[in-house]
Amino acid sequence: MNNQLHKKVWLIFAQTATVCMALLFVLRIFNPDFLNQKEHALVVKPNDQLQEATPAGSYRHAAKKAMPSVVNIFTSKAAAANPHEKFLDDPVFRHFFGDQFDDMETPSQPENSLGSGVIVSEKGLILTNNHVIATADAIEVALSDGRKLSAKVVGTDPDTDLALIKVDADNLPAITFASSDKLSVGDVVLAIGNPFGVGQTVTQGIVSALGRTHLGINIYENFIQTDASINPGNSGGALIDTEGSLVGINSAIYSRSGGSMGIGFAIPATLAQQVTEQIIAQGNVTRGWIGIEAQDITPELAESFRLKRPQGALIAGVLRNSPADKAGLRAGDILLAIEGKPVIDSGTMLNLIAALKPNQKATIQIARAEAIINISVIIGKRPKPSEIVSE
Repeated sequence: MNNQLHKKVWLIFAQTATVCMALLFVLRIFNPDFLNQKEHALVVKPNDQLQEATPAGSYRHAAKKAMPSVVNIFTSKAAAANPHEKFLDDPVFRHFFGDQFDDMETPSQPENSLGSGVIVSEKGLILTNNHVIATADAIEVALSDGRKLSAKVVGTDPDTDLALIKVDADNLPAITFASSDKLSVGDVVLAIGNPFGVGQTVTQGIVSALGRTHLGINIYENFIQTDASINPGNSGGALIDTEGSLVGINSAIYSRSGGSMGIGFAIPATLAQQVTEQIIAQGNVTRGWIGIEAQDITPELAESFRLKRPQGALIAGVLRNSPADKAGLRAGDILLAIEGKPVIDSGTMLNLIAALKPNQKATIQIARAEAIINISVIIGKRPKPSEIVSE
């Protein structure tokens, strides 16, 4: 009797289990996530807690960091005075010139131009190109937050085409300087500015070349060349790296049409920082000078002087009583190195000497009569351009 009862209970249990398994099977077919709903509820995070991912190839974080530090600059120059103004009410003058006199009464229009600048101090100091503000009677700066403020000139350095201006504002987003000496050809860079006055714009490219000289743009040239689009209005804007730090001040373009052709030039941030610090400290820029006239070493000159390669700067002339003259340098000497740094050409020579401080004792390596000689020179202060013909 107990045996039969035990078999009936087991049969009922087996049938119940079979029905439950069948029911679960059916539910899984029509609702695959039936058993995983609690698990999903635990692992899914709200959208506002998800970390923002940067798409591959995007430089959004670099642009976001640097863009508030780049400003738009608007300048204006008052209309030129009419030279005939004192004769406007003279009846005799009107009698002789008749209708032509009415044309003389038309006033000339004020000149307006635009450019860009980079905030280098939270206290309102802005770095830009000298040519952006050189002839301006009034300067207005448009900040990224929409404010428009008048600016005044703190100091200029026409030899590098840099200028420092100031607005009356505090807590501005100053840019972070990077060492342009660490740049390499092929590095990705972004140019930020206000091309053609359309508003703040970011363009992307690479470093095409470094140390460009002999372009005839500035006296001191050591340009970064880039294919990032630089157009009129970009002058004075920022060239940044992929970290959003400043590597150059956009300065000029090579163009036959007035627009970008993929050849733009920027002043290295290292040089820009040196100029900025000197203007802040003393209101102007002081450069080293030794008083020589130099020219590049051509392959023909290198062969004539029996040099291994066409590198260095040939001294073509020495100014009387200059530091070079007092040190014993003379025409025909070839500058090979200054303070241990190699002289590639006359452009690098000019930059190396300019970076030295007046009254500093410097060692200059030269080639003379097939011998290598080291000469000590007491660096002088570079006179104003009107006082000298050439370095």
